[in-house]
Amino acid sequence: MTGATGGLGSELALSIAGQGYSIFFTWNASPQKAEETLERIQRVSPASEMIRCDMAKPKEIQHAFAVFGEKFGRLDLLLASASNFYRTTLPDVSEADWDNLVDTNLKGTFFTMQEAVKIMRRQSFLSRIIAMTDVSADLVWKSFAPYTVSKAGIQHLIKIFAREFAPQVLVNGIAPGTITRHADWRHDEQTFEEQDLIAKIPLHRLGSPLDISRAVHFLLESDYITGQIISIDGGRVLG
Repeated sequence: MTGATGGLGSELALSIAGQGYSIFFTWNASPQKAEETLERIQRVSPASEMIRCDMAKPKEIQHAFAVFGEKFGRLDLLLASASNFYRTTLPDVSEADWDNLVDTNLKGTFFTMQEAVKIMRRQSFLSRIIAMTDVSADLVWKSFAPYTVSKAGIQHLIKIFAREFAPQVLVNGIAPGTITRHADWRHDEQTFEEQDLIAKIPLHRLGSPLDISRAVHFLLESDYITGQIISIDGGRVLG
């Protein structure tokens, strides 16, 4: 799994570990969060491990998979969720901004999926890739062009990989809407920003990590879905 140290990513890793999986996850910028995440996961899945990896650098991705292969040998699921996210005003987008967002989000996802299928296509059992995209891939957000382009690209990659590696590998995506990251969030303690976001959501609430983990578990149980993007957004894409 990539991107397990973020608020949503760590909850997904813990949820998958609870289903009996050993977790091998990457981290890059926050060693303290990585250690905390690993400690939580190992309480449920003691064999789980982690490795530092810059997802914008294919050689580091290849190294991470080499270490994974030595330690685990088989790959049932790749959950690709590593992502950078920040505002970039369109007239002022720099090459550094573009590279930081697109290389990490899109290029990193591509080479991670590429390494995963090298293992998966040799296995005799059905395996899965789930890539995290974003509801913004189907919307037009101001001041987020490199980010939204990277997520739209991931959605196309999902379809390409699904077609290429069927029937051995099921490849799907999950596109979260606005997901609250703090566990003690309450409907009666909304910020003005949250209130504005909720007004745009037909189901009148923000999503939670539980909403996303339920979608992951659904895809883990299904063996007749591939090449699909599931939006978990409370109806946000309806406009």
